[in-house]
Amino acid sequence: MSDLGDFTEFDGDRDPATGETDGGDGSSAPAETDDDDDFESVSVTTAGEERGIGVLSAAQGLTISEDGEETRLRAYVTVGNRADVRIGTYLLAPYPDSATDERLFCRITALEYAREFRADDATEIHARRAMRSSGIDEQDFKFIATLEPVAILYEQDGDLQRRMTDRVPKPETVVSHAEERSAIKTGLKIPEDGVFLGHLSVGGQKVETAAQPPTIDYRLKDAYDAGDPLVFRHTLVAGGTGSGKTHFAKNVLRQFLSEDRSYPVETGSDRTIRPAVVQFDPQDEYAQMHDDGELSDEFRRRCERQGVACGGHEDTVAFVPEVGGATYSAEHHRAEQVAFTIPFSLVYDNPWLIAGSGLNDNQYGALVNVLLPMFREQYGREGTYDQFTSFLDDPALKEELDETGRVHEATYDAVRRRARGFGNIFDQDARPITDLVAEFVRPGGLTVVPTYHINDARATETVVLALASLLVDEKLSNDPTYERIEETPLIVGMDEAHNFLTDADSVQARKVIGKFTDAAKQGRKERLGLFLITQDPQDIADPVFKQINTTVVLNLGDEDAISAVNIPTHLEAKVPYMEQGQMVVYSPDNSEPVELIGLSECVTRHGRD
Repeated sequence: MSDLGDFTEFDGDRDPATGETDGGDGSSAPAETDDDDDFESVSVTTAGEERGIGVLSAAQGLTISEDGEETRLRAYVTVGNRADVRIGTYLLAPYPDSATDERLFCRITALEYAREFRADDATEIHARRAMRSSGIDEQDFKFIATLEPVAILYEQDGDLQRRMTDRVPKPETVVSHAEERSAIKTGLKIPEDGVFLGHLSVGGQKVETAAQPPTIDYRLKDAYDAGDPLVFRHTLVAGGTGSGKTHFAKNVLRQFLSEDRSYPVETGSDRTIRPAVVQFDPQDEYAQMHDDGELSDEFRRRCERQGVACGGHEDTVAFVPEVGGATYSAEHHRAEQVAFTIPFSLVYDNPWLIAGSGLNDNQYGALVNVLLPMFREQYGREGTYDQFTSFLDDPALKEELDETGRVHEATYDAVRRRARGFGNIFDQDARPITDLVAEFVRPGGLTVVPTYHINDARATETVVLALASLLVDEKLSNDPTYERIEETPLIVGMDEAHNFLTDADSVQARKVIGKFTDAAKQGRKERLGLFLITQDPQDIADPVFKQINTTVVLNLGDEDAISAVNIPTHLEAKVPYMEQGQMVVYSPDNSEPVELIGLSECVTRHGRD
């Protein structure tokens, strides 16, 4: 510290109880002074009231570099401010010679103590003295904060702007807590408007300002004039059991169902349509979004003040798949229930739906190029699954195809054998989903497809993929059959997504991943957003994962899962220690990577109590 004056170097320690000193070699010597201090007294004079928490130090260099490894930015924190700084704290340092009020916006990445004077504090005398004392004298130590430059903030035409850090600040520049709402949001590139996700936090504590409300709300861009709405560039929510991912997902999906949220039918069009949400629900939790939770009046008022949609969504319908003898009970929600079945006609467009039992490429080719076309020619689109299996049981057909060389008899037998086992899925005693499209996809409506009541994993997979493929095919088609799907902005939510979008070496897996990769690539143009929820992000196929723009990571304990989400290293280390509701958001086209805390209460009903 340049204003501390001279001090006496002293390598030994004196025991105040005996008056003896340790000369540094273990020997004792009489004290040379009766002064109770180890060092000569130091006077500090100030010209005015202190500002900030400390100053930038050039003691070990002060460098801003294009190479982050060579950047060296450190600040000395004064004694009275040391309890108020944490790793991750946001700071501001001004450039005094700037005509545009430039300020460096930075973040603390490390904190350390260093001895102020050349003395060894790791000695018996020092330790015993500290153990007897009532407190620690920090003035003997320097407290240094290592900083990471994030952006330079500056004024332009009355607005606060940000740019990359291209200037080095001056030594002894005062650094202060970033306490202005606009400075923090601009520094982190957080949009002012959009879909609410949570509140900015550092180390599990909300960042607060002097404004009202004091918290910093985090939102995703949701308007075309600010770039493409990020919902159509896809979202992944990853979190372990008990991390709060379903609670969070409900709160976010409820925002998309807000009455004032809509999207233009075409870019630049004045006509807008509210989005539809279709949520696949393996644990039967999302139909509760129809109902209000037990929310306090104060919580509702806070939500209203911050523009957060709150309360049950009346237009919520549970579309219940009829599968074999499975029965569905819904005592935990009051949403309307509609039973449906998967018609076999969907297999014509997606033959891989009955390839889940292990058809190889040769067998799949026989199914797609020969058997299904022949069946369709004979039975039309009204042909059923039972009729198809009877069709395959015809020995004359098998012999004909083998003799003509179109399908070898062994291949034929394999297709016939492996296409069985779907009789409890197709053409059950309910209306086919193709007759219910207008009710299934409703602008402003939430459709929940519960599968908890289905005990057959293959049946669950077939139902989910059949419905998801129907939606994706219609969105991507140049000649769609169902105009309702084609024109309605659509969010497809998929809980336990790792069970359906896994990368595997099978015909079905390759077809599924190819379809959803295409959907993800074209989602922005077709107004189709994927909202994937998983506790095993490492199992989601890489081609799909690469198309996801917004990743929300709650507590994860598995190292492979944490590595798979591909978030910055300094945030990755915090993930295993996050409490329920704490999260990291990595959305490069929206903001800098940040920590958030979600709402403590679910805005709709949540839980079976």
